[in-house]
Amino acid sequence: MAVSMRDLDPAFQGAGQKAGLEIWRIENFNPVPVPKSSYGKFFTGDSYVILKTTASKSGAMRHDIHYWLGKDTSQDEAGVAAIKTVELDAALGGRAVQYREVQGHETEKFLSYFKPCIIPQEGGVASGFKHPEAEKHKTRLFVCRGKHVVHVKEVPFARASLNHDDIFVLDTESKVFQFNGSNSSIQERAKALEVVQYIKDTYHDGKCDVAAVEDGKLMADPETGEFWGFFGGFAPLPRKTAGDDDKATDSRPLKLLCIEKGQAEPVEADSLKRELLDTNKCYILDCGFEVFVWMGRNTSLDERKSASGVADELACGIDKLKPQIIRVIEGFETVMFRSKFDSWPQTADVTVSEDGRGKVAALLKRQGVNVKGLLKAVPVREEPQPHIDCTGHLQVWRVKGQEKIILQASDQSKFYSGDCYIFQYTYPGEDKEDCLIGTWIGKNSVEEEQASANSLASKMVESMKFLACQARIYEGNEPVQFYSILQSLIVFKGGLGEGYKTYIAGKEIPDETYDENGVALFRIQGSGPDNMQAIQVEPVASSLNSSYCYILHNGPAVFTWSGNSTTAEDQELVERMLDLIKPNLQSKPQREGSESEQFWDLLGGKSEYPSQKILREAESDPHLFSCHFSKGNLKVTEVYNFSQDDLMTEDIFILDCHLEIFVWVGQQVDSKSRMQALTIGEKFLEHDFLLEKLSRVAPIYVIMEGSEPPFFTRFFKWDSAKSSMLGNSFQRKLTLVKSGGAPLLDKPKRRTPVSYGGRSSSVPDKSQRSSRSMSVSPDRVRVRGRSPAFNALAATFENPNARNLSTPPPVVRKLYPKSVTPDSAILAPKSAAIAALSSSFEQPPSARETMIPRSLKVSPVMPKSNPDKIDKENSVSTRVESLTIQEDVKENEVEDEEGLVIYPFERLKITSTDPITSIDVTKRETYLSSAEFKEKFGMSKDAFYKLPKWKQNKLKMALQLF
Repeated sequence: MAVSMRDLDPAFQGAGQKAGLEIWRIENFNPVPVPKSSYGKFFTGDSYVILKTTASKSGAMRHDIHYWLGKDTSQDEAGVAAIKTVELDAALGGRAVQYREVQGHETEKFLSYFKPCIIPQEGGVASGFKHPEAEKHKTRLFVCRGKHVVHVKEVPFARASLNHDDIFVLDTESKVFQFNGSNSSIQERAKALEVVQYIKDTYHDGKCDVAAVEDGKLMADPETGEFWGFFGGFAPLPRKTAGDDDKATDSRPLKLLCIEKGQAEPVEADSLKRELLDTNKCYILDCGFEVFVWMGRNTSLDERKSASGVADELACGIDKLKPQIIRVIEGFETVMFRSKFDSWPQTADVTVSEDGRGKVAALLKRQGVNVKGLLKAVPVREEPQPHIDCTGHLQVWRVKGQEKIILQASDQSKFYSGDCYIFQYTYPGEDKEDCLIGTWIGKNSVEEEQASANSLASKMVESMKFLACQARIYEGNEPVQFYSILQSLIVFKGGLGEGYKTYIAGKEIPDETYDENGVALFRIQGSGPDNMQAIQVEPVASSLNSSYCYILHNGPAVFTWSGNSTTAEDQELVERMLDLIKPNLQSKPQREGSESEQFWDLLGGKSEYPSQKILREAESDPHLFSCHFSKGNLKVTEVYNFSQDDLMTEDIFILDCHLEIFVWVGQQVDSKSRMQALTIGEKFLEHDFLLEKLSRVAPIYVIMEGSEPPFFTRFFKWDSAKSSMLGNSFQRKLTLVKSGGAPLLDKPKRRTPVSYGGRSSSVPDKSQRSSRSMSVSPDRVRVRGRSPAFNALAATFENPNARNLSTPPPVVRKLYPKSVTPDSAILAPKSAAIAALSSSFEQPPSARETMIPRSLKVSPVMPKSNPDKIDKENSVSTRVESLTIQEDVKENEVEDEEGLVIYPFERLKITSTDPITSIDVTKRETYLSSAEFKEKFGMSKDAFYKLPKWKQNKLKMALQLF
């Protein structure tokens, strides 16, 4: 499309460069900017142009242009608004979607910009803006319709305007009444209350009473009697009659018209196909309630204006339908438009628009116009964040038929592609302990076990009264939350379950299950010690990639391979994973381009391999949908410009983030629909309503109202008190509107967060909450970040005579230190300590313990150096029991001047022969008296805790307190 400055109105220069709204009113046939303070105020005698600019996560600016026509606007002003909309699109590069909005028939997208509603005022620029009398309040009656956005229309103040199907708002001088028709829904009533609040704030300065009147309620209710008093007393309401605002049924077939020389000519075709649209022409698709104008990329500005005029004439000729007109540009068609065609090819995003956008920017720049923001910004790829506390407690089960088998802590991060797994992760929430229960489905697992895994997980959630969040995750599509929970994940080929063994036997497929003595190749990936994975791949050269590091082994022969595009951080992850896959063995480092012959022989010889990193798809802008699921059919309605207030407790909603979807279930949803939440999510992925190529194996989260996890609430400006209120949607909002007081909550008071793995019961700071890895000093020898599973596994190999020679020996101060005597290995072997630790992971907590955390004090198992001193307290059974909660106060405790329990320094050291057992082992220094603390550390406790965490740890290590 050729663009010249004479086509661009000066009022539009610089428009669309920032996210937000921009509004122009047509005055004397020219667009004039409207002050921001007047946004949302429309006059019935005027026409407006509204630009909505949205900054997408990719950095690009998206534009929607609306022109709003008041019911009393002139035909000439309406025509100018339509033409100026086309010009504004040209100024923005010619790819905006344009909407015609007629007063009383606005699109939901348009109304969502001005929540809770718009109430046009009488008058306009041509009539001198006649404002209502300010001295005397005028009693008005409004009808409200809509579940997600509210269409508000003023109707005659008369009993005849009322009916049983709609909701009405009566605005009087001292009180605002909401009349709920008996056939109206709870959701509509709740949304109408937002209009009541708007009227109260806008026309009464927030100083008036509010009353809700139920249709059919007896006159004995004072507020009901007062309401009917304005209408001369109660009388039966008439049955609703069809009016102009009620949509008429339209059974006409779709019609495609081609615009030739200002005339619409029918296009003859058996079915609608994309091939019918010529890039050099404009077309009109008449769908009855909606009229689309399609503009080819090579059409001129005059041709587009002409097509818009023809569409306006067509819409005006349809009396009862009052259709909406939507104009789209080739390559940027809306989902609704594409869905009208029998076939629409799936193509990549159109990039030609950037060329036209660049030409417009260059043209405007020569005219001295600031074009910053007009060109597409270069997206900044950020590492995705887990948005979940990673200091919690993890349990993992492998699915075996219709049962689940709990895994030892050392095996919790080892998954097989032929199996299915269930995990339960409990972690500190905002005011209670939160829980995530999920399934991991291996690529080669059998359908029976996949169904069994989902069923078992659903029963676990149900047993916890649906207070846990449920996740369905497929191998290869794991979200960052999953990686961060497991921290060090290994995915082996093959499977251990009977289902997998039976399947490959029936198909006569060779068993590829991982053999630690055979040849195996692992790709190492991740962002750090608390998020790293080893994925077993085919042991051939084509599996290599220059952007990754790999581990290759054949029994005792171990190689590490680093691609030329890898970083030092990538290579460090290899060393960490080597400790899990092949501990105690010396590896042979291989650098890309200088590999040994033995390395290539194990891979079957050299071959070509890729060099580009496998990039995780960027997170896209979320979309919210309300859902209705009945008899296997799913119907959805998009909620535009959504907020937390759009989540109605009676409904099910889906938050579509493209890479993953969330199914939110309100507290008032019936039990049958609640049990179908996962199925609803699967149906949504299947239908792909936005035609965005959703993956059928994308992660699905099922979230119950009141138990929303942080990785869901981050998409909202979240107030947890709202999701914990009592009553239905209408009752909740009525409480807030009438009293303006705090919501009535159905939740316990904040409890002290539980401590995990011997951590302090206090809330961890940001550095502590980010990982379960140990805090270390930069001056120490590098210590690998460890999850509980890692610790239990690695501890078995921490023998000084058999350490991993491929890395420096880690200096780790463990909860279970070795005795200072040579005989301690006999008295208390490490396997006993590991068994005690593992048993704590393997015991599934009860539902009550899961949801109601208690502060824990973990006692380390301390073997005595003298066998004669071993008594009942140091027996194996007692040592295992010492891991349980201890709430009693120990005898012989001494308190300092501040009332805190103190112990001698020698008994607090990790090498003590007579250690204290009932303390927080991560805070040993806090049990020193103030005098002894200053003597040992050379400073007061207050000064010590102002030091950086790493420096605190360094000092504690020097004193053998860490």
